[in-house]
Amino acid sequence: MGMGKAINEGLRRALAEDPKVLLMGEDIGTLGGVFRVTEGLKSEFGGDRVIDSPLAESGIVGTAIGLAMRGYRTVCEIQFDGFIYPAFDQITSQLAKLTNRHEGHMSFPVVIRVPYGGHIGAVEHHQESNEAYFAHTPGLRLVSPSTPHDAYWMIQEAIASNDPVMFFEPKSRYWPKGDVDTSHNSTPLHASRVVRTGADVTLLGHGAMVSVLLQAAEIAAEEGTDVEVIDLRSISPIDYAPILESVRKTGRLVIAQEAPGNVSVGSEIAATVTERAFYFLSAPVLRVSGFDVPFPPAKLEAIFLPDADRVLDAVDRVLSY
Repeated sequence: MGMGKAINEGLRRALAEDPKVLLMGEDIGTLGGVFRVTEGLKSEFGGDRVIDSPLAESGIVGTAIGLAMRGYRTVCEIQFDGFIYPAFDQITSQLAKLTNRHEGHMSFPVVIRVPYGGHIGAVEHHQESNEAYFAHTPGLRLVSPSTPHDAYWMIQEAIASNDPVMFFEPKSRYWPKGDVDTSHNSTPLHASRVVRTGADVTLLGHGAMVSVLLQAAEIAAEEGTDVEVIDLRSISPIDYAPILESVRKTGRLVIAQEAPGNVSVGSEIAATVTERAFYFLSAPVLRVSGFDVPFPPAKLEAIFLPDADRVLDAVDRVLSY
């Protein structure tokens, strides 16, 4: 199934197993969401549990916070990445801090689903990668699946978490199909994972970038370069153990992301790897990212977004040292 369908099935299972799970968002009920991720859930579980909200992102998250205080687990959908900013204050000033403010005596199990990233030919505010804003905020957990299997299990694990979770869904991966094992999951929510082994260079990314990195690795293999690829999966907290183990083996790291490079998740990983594995590095850690400009019109997205050629250029650079 595709990732959109996998998330739908994960939500269905969570709704069926726990009557305290609610879904809330703009057009998620009758319409099934812009990307049809919640299609069919309102008819199955009713309008009291799959709730079409007003177009008010701050109100959606604020209501979810109040419901969490009453013991509910609310999954909020932000229709597009760039629409999340009206809810920024609720997320960073309230949701992220309330457990600490109550000295741990209250938990706030709210999941905020954020369709994010490019590759869909949309306009400004519909293709942004704004995860760094929230990764910078203590008290929030951030994850991003790259496969349908991960999406199916990670959405359920996010809902089960007693901490607020930002669930970033790479919308360009909603449709490509992949295997989903609905009976078994072997990777914890906040674990990074090696998805291709290699010995010469480590490539690291999350969400839609993982498929780009795997494409680059295949091309590199044809040219005689053995590339290892790691799927970050969890943006905050970051599971550094597989990353550091890989870097100690290859001596080279290239980090790829759709977001602009300045003050980004990739920047943090590059700094941390340099601190913890400096003497194993044979070359500087390189970042391949979107450019430090607002997301451009759709016809220019292929120039803005990193592709296999830009990743391979970085691979050539780290191998040249």
